Amino acid sequence: MALGFLKTRKTRREEVARQPHPPGTAEAAAPARPALVILAHPAIQRSRANATLLEVASRRPDVTVHDLYRKYPDFLIDVPAEQKKLLAHQLIVLQYPIYWYSCPALLKEWFDAVLQHGFAFGRTGTQLRGKTLMVAVTAGGDHHAYRPEGMNRFSMADFLRPMEATAHLCGLEWAQPFVLHDAIRISEDDRKLAADAYDAHLEDAIAQVSR
Repeated sequence: MALGFLKTRKTRREEVARQPHPPGTAEAAAPARPALVILAHPAIQRSRANATLLEVASRRPDVTVHDLYRKYPDFLIDVPAEQKKLLAHQLIVLQYPIYWYSCPALLKEWFDAVLQHGFAFGRTGTQLRGKTLMVAVTAGGDHHAYRPEGMNRFSMADFLRPMEATAHLCGLEWAQPFVLHDAIRISEDDRKLAADAYDAHLEDAIAQVSR
């Protein structure tokens, strides 16, 4: 295991985006927690590495965990609810496995639907400005694979550039990513080490945004 620290017709999406939540619903209430961990794993029940990180985040009283694949198995994202969650937290953590050098499909759909012009970017899209974005990713290959001479040719930092660019476009601070390599072969002892390291990484990131 290696740990790295480097973050015409109306569509159904449009219809969901226009549906307001009634007062008093869970989506309308702003949680008093500084960090939002957005989990995007299509098979978390079969995961070992990402499931370990999820357990860590779920135990923390200062973290709200939001499982996209559980919430939206049909990919029909409730845009107003998602935007409210972002507004209610200062630290936004995207936790996901690296799939084909990128993120799982639902997280990409979430970006397209939620980070809209006029909300997240553009002249009037300043709603997220000043918040912090962090990514926590797991990768099947070891850290040697993410080098110019390795199988994947590029570093993990290179593969995370689109996330960093998204943070910049939306006015978000870019926190140091948490990267767990060799996730496929991770041992029980290494899972415990990874859990401790992730907990410490979240602790530091939350402390930074809480100052």
